[in-house]
Amino acid sequence: MLGPVIRLTDLAHGGGCGCKLAPSVLQQLLAGQPSAGHFAQLLVGTETGDDAAVWHIDNDQCVVATTDFFMPMVDDARDFGRIAATNAISDVYAMGGRPIMALAILGMPLDKLPIDTVRDILAGGSSICAEAGIPVAGGHSIDSPEPIYGLAVIGLAKPQNIRLNAGAQPGDALILTKGIGVGIYSAAFKKRSLPEDAYAEMIASTTLLNRIGSTLGERSYVHAMTDVTGFGLLGHALEMARASGVSIDIAYDRVPFLSSAQALAEAGFATGASGRNWASYGQDVVLPQSLPETGRVLLTDPQTSGGLLIACAPDQAEDLRSTIEAAGYSSARIIGSVRTGERRINIF
Repeated sequence: MLGPVIRLTDLAHGGGCGCKLAPSVLQQLLAGQPSAGHFAQLLVGTETGDDAAVWHIDNDQCVVATTDFFMPMVDDARDFGRIAATNAISDVYAMGGRPIMALAILGMPLDKLPIDTVRDILAGGSSICAEAGIPVAGGHSIDSPEPIYGLAVIGLAKPQNIRLNAGAQPGDALILTKGIGVGIYSAAFKKRSLPEDAYAEMIASTTLLNRIGSTLGERSYVHAMTDVTGFGLLGHALEMARASGVSIDIAYDRVPFLSSAQALAEAGFATGASGRNWASYGQDVVLPQSLPETGRVLLTDPQTSGGLLIACAPDQAEDLRSTIEAAGYSSARIIGSVRTGERRINIF
């Protein structure tokens, strides 16, 4: 007789990038940490909240290093592995780098999950690494009370191709490459209220590699780049504004959303991370009075394996957006612009 079906999401108190610590908490934890300035070859450390660390080897090469892991936001083991791997590799692409190798990070409650399920998680991650053309060369595993999976990823980039979130310039246009709403979809899924077609849409988005980032790093008119993950669109745009010393304007009606995101938000589906995000940085965001509460929920919605947010020269923006769309990112949109002003986000 078969036992009860175990849902991966029932074993975790959170899921995907919604598990991330709130931005305000992370700032407190990093306060007082040693400065990267002690190491001349460390081009990027923790100072700007960038997506990965960058070590300058010589005039021709930099090492890009990152790690990312979380608890499941879906119940299919292979899908969980694919999403987590795609999300982790994204940090290298977001810096303009090219991944070359990954190490697996695994924590599993082996008293609750069969070995075959854990094997499927690893297989899902390996399949995405194969798509990216990199091996899973090793890793580390522990017995943990909740299922955790992710990757440490190593990449390479030429120094001139490294893109930080700190390079946005007044006058730049902002491009977003994927739709917003993954956290809302995952909240609906956890409550068994996500339609099958919406689930398929979520998987397609969260397993789409941001490999276009490697190409964007080669474009001199791309001035800044980051990926949109657990802090939501507002949080990661604000990191770019703060690091670049600029103000960012975003047109709400230009932001691409997953097809059912607004309807699900209106039905009350949201993650706890959305509220934590707003509490952490809402004082630096100006919203129009006409924006409904669901609009704020969408803009703070934590994205798992979200798209790239790109600041580029305005005269190149539409051509670049078309290039990104043609590369397989059908939701790519110009959503706003950069200007001189207070380090904040203005929604209109």
